[in-house]
Amino acid sequence: MPQTSGPSGRTPETHVIDFRAAEHLLASRDPRGAVKLLDGVIDVHPENTAARLLRARAFFAAAQLRPAELEFSLVLEREPDNAFAHFALARTYERQGRTHPAKRHFRLAAALDPNPEYLKAARFDG
Repeated sequence: MPQTSGPSGRTPETHVIDFRAAEHLLASRDPRGAVKLLDGVIDVHPENTAARLLRARAFFAAAQLRPAELEFSLVLEREPDNAFAHFALARTYERQGRTHPAKRHFRLAAALDPNPEYLKAARFDG
C-alpha cells in the first residue's frame, strides 16, 4: 500500500531523507541547516530520540547551548543510560561554565561506557 502524505505533503520516507541530510549537514559544518531539517522531522515525530539527539548535537555545534541542554536532557529522560548524551550534556554545561553538573554527567558517561574520552573527562583521580 502506498504511503500517504500528511498535511505538509511530507511522507515517512521524506522524514528519513531529511534526517540523513541533516547528518550530512552537521558533518559538513552546517549545524543551523541541520536544525532546520530536524525541526520538521521532530514536529511530526516528537518521540524520535535519534532525531532529538542529532538536533542537540547541531544546537551544540551552533553554540546554541540552552537549546542543546534542553534537547540532551530530553534524550536522557527517555534514555537515562545513553552515555553519549551524558557526555554531550556535560560538554554543554562545561561551555556554560557550570562545572558541578558537568562533572556529574562526565562521570555518569564514564560509568556507563569506559570510552577513554569519557574516562579522561570524568577525572576520577581528581
